[in-house]
Parts: sequence; C-alpha cells; structure tokens
Amino acid sequence: MNRALLVIDVQESFRVRPNWRAVSAPDIAARAARLAAAARAAGDLVVWILHAEPGTGTAFDPALGHVRLMDGLDPRDGEPVLTKTSRNAFTTTNLRQLLTAGGVGEVVVCGIQTEQCCETTARLAADLGYQVTFVTDATATFPIAHRDAPPGRPLAEILADPATLTTADIIARTEYALAGRFAAIAALDDLAPPAGTIPAAGTAGLPVR
Repeated sequence: MNRALLVIDVQESFRVRPNWRAVSAPDIAARAARLAAAARAAGDLVVWILHAEPGTGTAFDPALGHVRLMDGLDPRDGEPVLTKTSRNAFTTTNLRQLLTAGGVGEVVVCGIQTEQCCETTARLAADLGYQVTFVTDATATFPIAHRDAPPGRPLAEILADPATLTTADIIARTEYALAGRFAAIAALDDLAPPAGTIPAAGTAGLPVR
C-alpha cells in the first residue's frame, strides 16, 4: 500500500490577512517542508493543495495573486499541485483519481486550517477508505470568535473576548474528534525527526516504502 502526503493550503493567502499574527504556528511552511522532505526520502507521493475563491475579492481570489504556496515550499517534478474550491481536498479536485492511479491507500495530512480544510479532508479520506495520519503540530489555525459575536470586530477585540475559542482549544477538539475514528494522531518530530536525532522506538515515523 503506497502513501501520500497531503500539504493543504499552506499559501500566501493566510499571511496577508489581519489575523495572521494570531496563527498557532507561524512557521507552518517550515513544518510542512520538513514533512515533504521526509515523505520524499521514504518514496511517498507529495501532493500540494491550494484553496481558491474566484471572484470574491478576498485573499483567496486568484486574481489578487495570493493563491500560491508560501515561500520555501517548492514542489518537485511529478508532485501534483491541485486547486480546490471546497473545504475538503477531494470534492472539487481529481485528488482521489491521482491517489488511485498511484496505488495510494494511506494519506498523511498537514496544513491550514486545523479544524477546517485539514480536518474535513481527513474525515472524508477515512470515509473513502484511506488510512489517515493527522500531523496536528504540522497544521495551523486561528482563534474563532463566538457565533453570536458581532461581525467585523478587530482582532484585538476577538482575542480579548473570553468567549473566543483559542487555538489550543481548537487543536484539542480536532484531535478528540479524529482520534480513533477518522485518523491516527502523529507528531511532526516523530514523522520528520530534526536533523541529528534518532526517532524513538515505536513512533509513527515514515519508513522507506
């Protein structure tokens, strides 16, 4: 059974938004790059996915030029770059066909946002029969205002509101929802150990296929 790394929405669109300074992992591009390097070394397919909202005038409108991978992320020849318009990476792309053609039965998920495009992709992948590994600390997210909060508030007010859901709470809730149901939860250091370290015995590393 072959494996693929899905790098979801690690794109400049997020860095130009005001809430970027509240992101849970400012170095998400470097974390994704580590996973990509480990996947390549293991002989796995790396799939890069971007999110687009054409005609909206937002940071996700391709016309504004931000729907591109963050600096430091460079797909190699043969690594697909897909653009989706849905939350999950399957519904509006040919991802499933690519994985089927490559004999892929296991996917590793990382990217932005933890509880949105990453989690929905992991859930759908599991329903489609893939074995899913969710690398939580190689995902990133942002504080979420309460559903009854007035729209358009500045970030400082959102962060000061005790009803705002923190990034730590979002990440924890995602892990609770996925673990044992839709995905195995893994750590970046286990799958892509820092240079000069040796993976601990029994970790969910990326063995060479």
